[in-house]
Amino acid sequence: MRRLHFVPFVVLLAASEMMPGSATAQAKLSTSNTKARNLWEKAQEQAKDRDFTKAIETLSQLNQKFPSLGEPYVMKGSLLKALGENRSAFEAYRDGVAKLPLDPARANDYFTLGELAISFGEYTTAADSYKKYLKTATKSTRNAPRAQRQLLNCEFAQKAMATPTGLQPERLPDPLNTYRFQYFPALTADSRFLLFTGRPTAESGEDLFVSRQNKDGSMGAPASISPAINTPYNEGAGAISGDGKTLVFASCDRPNSVGNCDLYISRRTGNTWSKPQNLGRNVNSAEWDSQPTLSADGRTLYFTSTRRGGKGQEDIYVTTLGADGNWSLARNLGAPVNTAGKDMAPFIHASGTTLYYVTDGLVGMGGLDVYRCEQQGPSKWSTPQNLGYPLNTFENEASLFISSDNRRGFCSRSRAAESGVKQERDRPVELFGFEVPKEVKARETSTYTQGRVFDAFTKKPIQADVQLYDLNTDELVQYVGSDAENGEYTVVLNEGRQYAMYAAADKYLMKSLSFDYSDKRSFDPLTLDIYLEPVRAGRSIVLNNLFFDSKQYELKPKSRTELNRLIGFMKQYPDVQVEISGHTDDIGSDDDNQVLSQNRAKSVYTYLVSQGVKATRLRFRGYGETKPLLPNDSDEHRQQNRRIELRIL
Repeated sequence: MRRLHFVPFVVLLAASEMMPGSATAQAKLSTSNTKARNLWEKAQEQAKDRDFTKAIETLSQLNQKFPSLGEPYVMKGSLLKALGENRSAFEAYRDGVAKLPLDPARANDYFTLGELAISFGEYTTAADSYKKYLKTATKSTRNAPRAQRQLLNCEFAQKAMATPTGLQPERLPDPLNTYRFQYFPALTADSRFLLFTGRPTAESGEDLFVSRQNKDGSMGAPASISPAINTPYNEGAGAISGDGKTLVFASCDRPNSVGNCDLYISRRTGNTWSKPQNLGRNVNSAEWDSQPTLSADGRTLYFTSTRRGGKGQEDIYVTTLGADGNWSLARNLGAPVNTAGKDMAPFIHASGTTLYYVTDGLVGMGGLDVYRCEQQGPSKWSTPQNLGYPLNTFENEASLFISSDNRRGFCSRSRAAESGVKQERDRPVELFGFEVPKEVKARETSTYTQGRVFDAFTKKPIQADVQLYDLNTDELVQYVGSDAENGEYTVVLNEGRQYAMYAAADKYLMKSLSFDYSDKRSFDPLTLDIYLEPVRAGRSIVLNNLFFDSKQYELKPKSRTELNRLIGFMKQYPDVQVEISGHTDDIGSDDDNQVLSQNRAKSVYTYLVSQGVKATRLRFRGYGETKPLLPNDSDEHRQQNRRIELRIL
């Protein structure tokens, strides 16, 4: 049997529940009526012979002819449950228990009814059944802690349903949802590509599919992601980076694998995906590793694992890609994210600050619910918060995805049972979408800038490193590469932040760009092509991330990111000599502007020398307002004219 990466919508029942042939099935009938007793004994013999279908028919006759008797209903419920017909089993148990007096001998029946009831969202019946179980069962029974926990779940669920968070998710329209099963939806940062796992039929294996956004915003017909990815083995639970160029997915039972299901990585150049590579023993274990999610730049990976040493059966782990190209040893996220229950299907928002995942280890709606928690520092997460109803229901939730702009969410849901479908796991699964309510949104909203990187001289696309720094912390927050074939790049930006972005390639001057979203004036996606100048005499760049107070020349602390990049450039090209030039707008006197520009250029020169750059390789000069880039006819143009430049001598 193929090992799947999806969490099927199954009913979770305790191992100690009653089965046919147990004390329940052998219970005495509370009547002396000969006809009733004959039918009862006949059903007993049929169940003993494992002919459950005939036994159920006999018990149904008892129900019809002697509707006041509770025992036949309870026994029929146990047989139906053994056959996987849980909805009918619930109804039989419910009707039977209601007809019988409270009896300690029926404690396990109460518990089973509670489990069945909560699995169908019948919270009033479930709560009543758990209370009966706790009242009649011995204190040492193994199911008492679960019954107490399920009571809390019933209370939470009833309150959640009384105060919904947002609207019901809606089924995504055709041509999506054309397969029998589709789940684990994931979008690129620009929402152009929707990735999901699909199984065309119940008998087929899992594959990865992609739907491309049409010009009108609708999604096109899904297609296999690539013959390099999809094989006769199972490929599922894919995660894609914000730029759509890094894919991590799970596959099972491949040759030379580490465990039974491992994580693999593939990278896209142009329209071609590379041959998948196993992520190795730092990431994969001898157990089941699946359900990955990638940070926007594809350099941080969260995933689910059943490896030993966790807090529960399934836990969430994290690994990061180092500068040497190797992934770090995966570590358990620990509490409060991981619990003693099942902790699965993580999703890290494009902002990198909010994690969503499913667990049954916290109080919720009774099964696997979706929770969100916020990063509060390195390796530190806030207390997980349940997303409430209707994103959580009595079903087991599978996964959740929130778009980078916090507007649109995606999930998968099992369709209502069809005629002839008796097993919960065989119910079709479809993709749904929803408008994200405030309480569900990631802590930070993201946008993106994307474009292409070119050689400024030849106008040909080039492969370059694109790095994004938070200017307030000097932290490298994203590191992506432009496409070697077409020069495309995508970088995700968070609302409320101020960034420095650098594009750099060997033998080219770095390009310095600045993005300031700290005042939330505009937060729309940007299309920005980047042209890199070769490292040649006479070529120059504007240093957009050096900051001074008005009419002052002391460098502000957030200039350190740019200054450190300059130092790195001078070390990379030890024979290069440069001029640092200062420029102003036309406000103020010519003499004052000349002095100010000279002093600002000198400040940069002095810093570089203090950090070990030889003074003989540097010179500085102020040009005042004599070399504007643009006419000084607007605040925006004047801002661009106030600048520091670096020119190759």
